[in-house]
Amino acid sequence: MTSKTPPVIEITGLHKSYGALEVLKGVDMRACAGDVVSLIGSSGSGKSTLLRCANLLEDSQQGDIKFEGEAVNWRGKGHDRHPADAAQVRRIRTNLSMVFQQFNLWSHMSILQNVMEAPLTVLGEDRATVEARARALLDKVGIGDKCDVWPAQLSGGQQQRAAIARALCMQPRALLFDEPTSALDPELEQEVVKVIKDLAAEGRTMLLVTHDMRLARDVSDHVVFLHQGLVEEEGPPDDLFGAPKSARLQQFLSHTQAA
Repeated sequence: MTSKTPPVIEITGLHKSYGALEVLKGVDMRACAGDVVSLIGSSGSGKSTLLRCANLLEDSQQGDIKFEGEAVNWRGKGHDRHPADAAQVRRIRTNLSMVFQQFNLWSHMSILQNVMEAPLTVLGEDRATVEARARALLDKVGIGDKCDVWPAQLSGGQQQRAAIARALCMQPRALLFDEPTSALDPELEQEVVKVIKDLAAEGRTMLLVTHDMRLARDVSDHVVFLHQGLVEEEGPPDDLFGAPKSARLQQFLSHTQAA
């Protein structure tokens, strides 16, 4: 990638508060095309909040967010700050597909219908084209034989793989994962980990909030360790996991590796 190509996502000086509680205190982060960036840290460090701010699911009070070099337009200040351009928000969100911890599949739709719904209703794509793509993606994540079943008939791991196929069906510029394996038992977790590793190997741009340090080390190009709403340390995974400089990161890794 040339230096003239802007990052897919670039965040500068981001602050986010809930009332008097300041969750993000001036965070910088970027993900270039093809990068896998993992966000790690203890509960309450701001990882998921940062991801939701990047996808404009949460309003931030200060700082800049750019998508492929295009800055989000804001109006107001502080807790009154909101995106100024609803069309811009829709355009950005359609290019940043999010996979949540709790799957969020529609229970009244089949798995195939779940995967097809957003490209049909949001993008207005041709039904036959979308269906072919959806079936191929369900094959890709290993549940092509589950197209016509209901979400409740699938295991947690299968539901999460369906959620990943749904995100991919939007053909996004980046995938955002918010603790995608934390609701799964260890055996089912490995089904989802394999899919994420395969996507990383394809060179997809991904932001990954995870408690799984092995996954973060295996798939990431860059790791960001958040502590109390700030970036405590960041760098290549071999550096952060092999030779952490921060005493807080050393402590965090000693606890997670011992768990």
